[in-house]
Amino acid sequence: MIAIYTITSGLHDEQSVSKISDAFLHGIFPEGGFDYRGSNFQDFGSHTLDLIYVRTGGAEGIFKSLLPEMLSRGIERYYLLTSGKSNSLAASLEILSYLKQQGLQGEVLHGSPDYLKERVKLLEKVADARRRLSGVRIGVIGQPSDWLIASHADAVKVMDRLGARLVEVPMEELLQEIAKAPQDAAPADEMAPKVRDAFPGATRIYHALQVIVERYGLGAFTLRCFALLTAVGNTGCLALASFNADGIPAACEGDVPALLSMMIAQALTGKTGFQANPARIDVETGQILFAHCTVPFNMVTNWNYDTHFESGIGVGIHGELLQGPVTVFKVSGNLERHFVAEGELIYNQYEENLCRTQVMLQLSPADARYFLTDPIGNHHIILPGRHKALLEALL
Repeated sequence: MIAIYTITSGLHDEQSVSKISDAFLHGIFPEGGFDYRGSNFQDFGSHTLDLIYVRTGGAEGIFKSLLPEMLSRGIERYYLLTSGKSNSLAASLEILSYLKQQGLQGEVLHGSPDYLKERVKLLEKVADARRRLSGVRIGVIGQPSDWLIASHADAVKVMDRLGARLVEVPMEELLQEIAKAPQDAAPADEMAPKVRDAFPGATRIYHALQVIVERYGLGAFTLRCFALLTAVGNTGCLALASFNADGIPAACEGDVPALLSMMIAQALTGKTGFQANPARIDVETGQILFAHCTVPFNMVTNWNYDTHFESGIGVGIHGELLQGPVTVFKVSGNLERHFVAEGELIYNQYEENLCRTQVMLQLSPADARYFLTDPIGNHHIILPGRHKALLEALL
């Protein structure tokens, strides 16, 4: 729900201001859909998105007097809606400057009704995503894989910026659960005998992870999955594909930044995305081949089961994604850097010497060059659709 609060200078005629306000708000919300709270700020901060409608000039002092109470509720981001009449824009600019001086965040919402309608809709989605992320417990099951030397996370920054908490879970605890977990029979699908033999063991990993998720109250997790190769002779690819399809972000190789990226993507778009790494890059054309051995089942048009690429054992997923617009996304472990680019998925392919799900993307040459000059680790998240504006607004 969107709530609108107002600040108005007593120097202006209320009847004239109300007439302007009604016309302005109707232009943005022709069908209503907001809670008009007026000048009563007692419950400010309790809605999905709270907007402060600066109705007139001269309202700066009123805002300043309200700010301490709003800060006491932990509110650090303010959206100032302005009609551009009665000196409302000038007052909003002064207020925003004051907020910035206090180290706070804010934005003046000003423009045509169509622009404001779309901007408010986007900010509502972002605010809802922030609420979804706040309080989430993020499982780190085992430590990040040894080769992920640049892919660790700052737990303090994750809490400060997302309100989410990292929870360490010993790998030994998962192995104990795998040892006593039930297993499912392989489906009737066509698969190689080696894969069919490994299938029940892969489902035991899934059921064991279900126990861990429930025990620790996890809303997302990343798994040091390569440790399973030697410990139980199987892989987590099937389990991760299932959890991601069920709406619980689950990342490979203990990669926390990749998981944070998936969580943000899921909170904003409803899809966790395909965690993959570039296998080949052509900076002249902008074409990049991405691959990985797991992919969310709800992202693919069809799939079959294969072995895990590097080890040649277990159950990997060879899936095909829809061709069309995509967004490539990644945040750093301290959430201070991010990369987001829109492009096209131009085809799926399969080569035996690569991870099992393989997609060719068309990005701009400049975006392709980022991977060779300033990448945020090797894993990146591929989302169907165009979501750059949405991701940028949250970050």
